[in-house]
Amino acid sequence: MSDSDRQSGKAAMVEALHVPRNATVGFAGALAVTAAVFALFVLPGTQRPMYLYLALAFVLTVSLGGLLTALLTVVSAVRLARADTPE
Repeated sequence: MSDSDRQSGKAAMVEALHVPRNATVGFAGALAVTAAVFALFVLPGTQRPMYLYLALAFVLTVSLGGLLTALLTVVSAVRLARADTPE
């Protein structure tokens, strides 16, 4: 990628909105919530096969991680818009 490509386009927007950082924070939070749900509700007593709960844990982690990433990116976009707006 040339220097002009880095200053404009999708890469510049991703960098300005801190998407990689938001994804890291979002999926770390989702993993923590999933681990807590798993420890509180699944481990004390399960009557169904464990692979079903592991599949549900995967779905919860991925969906909650995506949701948190999107919300954090919206917050970054609002902050960036407010910083560029003159008062």
